[in-house]
Amino acid sequence: MRLNLESLAFLSFVAVVSASSGFGNLVVHEQREDAPDGFVNTGAAPADQVLNMRLALVNNNMDGLEQVLYDVSAHGGPLRGQYITKEEVEEFVKPTSESSSIVKEFLASNGVTSKTISPAGDWLAFSVSVSKANEMFDADFSVFQHVETGKQYVRTLAYSIPARLQGHLNLVHPTITFDNPFANLPVVSLPLTIPPVATNLTMRQTAPSSCNSVVTPACLQALYGIPTTLATQSSNVLGVSGFADQFANKADLTTFLRTLRPDLPSNTTFTLQTLDGGSNPQNPSEAGVEANLDVQYTVGLASGVPTTFISVGEDNQDGALDGFLDIINFLLGESNPPHTLTTSYGQNENTISRALATQLCNAFMQLGARGTSVLFASGDGGVAGSQSASCSTFVPTFPSGCPFMTSVGATTGVTETAAAFSAGGFSNYFTTPSYQMAAVNSYLTTLGTTNSGRFNRSGRGYPDVSAQGENIEIVVDGETGLIAGTSASSPIVASIVALLNDRLIAAGRTSLGFLNICLYSDEAQAGIKDITTGSNPGCGTNGFPALPGWDPVTGVGTPFFPGLLAATGL
Repeated sequence: MRLNLESLAFLSFVAVVSASSGFGNLVVHEQREDAPDGFVNTGAAPADQVLNMRLALVNNNMDGLEQVLYDVSAHGGPLRGQYITKEEVEEFVKPTSESSSIVKEFLASNGVTSKTISPAGDWLAFSVSVSKANEMFDADFSVFQHVETGKQYVRTLAYSIPARLQGHLNLVHPTITFDNPFANLPVVSLPLTIPPVATNLTMRQTAPSSCNSVVTPACLQALYGIPTTLATQSSNVLGVSGFADQFANKADLTTFLRTLRPDLPSNTTFTLQTLDGGSNPQNPSEAGVEANLDVQYTVGLASGVPTTFISVGEDNQDGALDGFLDIINFLLGESNPPHTLTTSYGQNENTISRALATQLCNAFMQLGARGTSVLFASGDGGVAGSQSASCSTFVPTFPSGCPFMTSVGATTGVTETAAAFSAGGFSNYFTTPSYQMAAVNSYLTTLGTTNSGRFNRSGRGYPDVSAQGENIEIVVDGETGLIAGTSASSPIVASIVALLNDRLIAAGRTSLGFLNICLYSDEAQAGIKDITTGSNPGCGTNGFPALPGWDPVTGVGTPFFPGLLAATGL
């Protein structure tokens, strides 16, 4: 009997190798030691369960595109603002013909047909059974359950690819990347409650002294010098990402404008774009806290800037990324993507593979090279990650660790201090980029040995900038309430960026594009208020302290519109 089992094992090995006949032996491509905290392996996945797989091919010249991004974003540089076109970006991104041919040949040898799902052709999609995926990639797809939510995911802790595909195939997904189990929870920290002192909207003061308890557009205009005059440039679009069945309600926006921006026409609204089966139903009971927050603090703050709500449905083409990659590919496929994009969703970096994080980060770089400012909320768990959780070492968030987007943290109070929940720290995947090296090194020198061993001192530091994120007043289902979270801070900063873009375009200039090189420049500091108090506790520590200069709680500080406008030369 033992001999028969050994024979079967040998035959099984031969079957795996023969599946990649002509491609060389299989070699381990990606692996992780364990599932992320909170997940347990409940056993093998059903052999006949269908997996919607994605392949990312090696890009042609991402180093060249990164140089372009830095050249067109450098403050005062000779190429500043000379953004490249969709077609020019795709020349950098598209895989070589050799890579495309050999990967498709491998799939065909396994009886698999794929389709292209990205504008540059670097992402392919196909569907196979669990047993076939195990065979093709020498994997062990199992069912992992998230204990707290009960959600189940089919994943493997390692997979291999034929040796001949090395240098041609970046990654296979979903494999070792785990879903964010809280994907349907907006980054919002407080319930919808309103202090009794603030219930009379028409009598409420708008001076900053009242903004310690309730933050309104008037508060933000006073704190950050945001103009109330209407924007004039119709080409200057501000995009707002919508995920997780979060719907933006137009009636609530009207109520918000009537009460908190009476100087704007109450019929001011947003346009809608959808992908992956997305929609935006207007039933009052379906109004989403996050979606309403995002449109109310873009439409209601970026006065007159055309705003588009981009609703991503659940028919995702990017595997288990919940539409994160889909929305970027969708915008990259447009001839004129928004000049500014704000997103209030994210996850912990350790749930996503390093290769996939890099691929997504590079997608943000593509948008930046075309002149789009990409902003994300940093998260609400302090040093514990996207949400507060138990931990021993600090948990970076994604995509805030990506160097090609702008991460937004949170402050609180009229005399601004760091909001305790403001997620910040250092990436374990991405190294410190050149544009923030001096600022990060200065902070680490001052920090000394505090929190030593709990974070990656050579990682990309985040957030980059911050704004008010606590006691923000919104309207949901006809009722007013207060929320807190960096999800409020990101649209606030995005609105300021959009208003700056309006002035630039009106003057015959180009949009700001990738923001970070300018944010960390000496010239921009007149438009930044440094936040030097507060911290972001978590993991049983006080977290990082806010200090003079950049810090991993509030970034370089909060924006001041007149100073930033002057920094542009206007």
